[in-house]
Amino acid sequence: MASKSAPLIGVLGLQGDFEEHTAKFESLGAQTRDVRRTSDLESIDALVLPGGESTAVAILEKSEAAKNIFDDIRELGEQGLPIWGTCMGSILLAKDIEGSRQGRLGLMDISIHRNAFGPQKFSSETLLHIPALGEPNFPGVFIRAPIITKAGKSVEVLAKTERGIVMAREKNLLATVFHPEVVEDTRVHEYFLEMVTSD
Repeated sequence: MASKSAPLIGVLGLQGDFEEHTAKFESLGAQTRDVRRTSDLESIDALVLPGGESTAVAILEKSEAAKNIFDDIRELGEQGLPIWGTCMGSILLAKDIEGSRQGRLGLMDISIHRNAFGPQKFSSETLLHIPALGEPNFPGVFIRAPIITKAGKSVEVLAKTERGIVMAREKNLLATVFHPEVVEDTRVHEYFLEMVTSD
């Protein structure tokens, strides 16, 4: 990992909201790197798997440039690299995707249900009580969002709604089914940076 005063955050740039994440981290003083191939993973302090379409990423992963990138990400996660998955990224982190055989990293002991909030026209914003972030409640934007239906004993549930769990942490892994990168509030990004710098 990089040994710099400002952490180097890799943001998977194959597809999804990677530019929004990059802007948020840079506004907080972190360095960022667009990760599109295995060599981009070298020396990063953490990795973000942004929102997007999970099946599209599974297809993109087969491209020559990104060959074996998910295997390398899985290995880094097992070695303790902080990894944060938002929306689609949380699906990739999950060990179990209900009713689906799609590719996944399988790093986090959670079960997740895809498109739990319905199609994109039913996207919504909900104020979320997240004790780890303090007050006020966080504006959670849900866009074709999944929901975490089960969490293992080692998983800390950080936020939930009547539908299920929407934010969880397991050691070096963080999952949010909503999109913190599209709102002005930076507290979830700050929380992840704290995970990175406290190790």
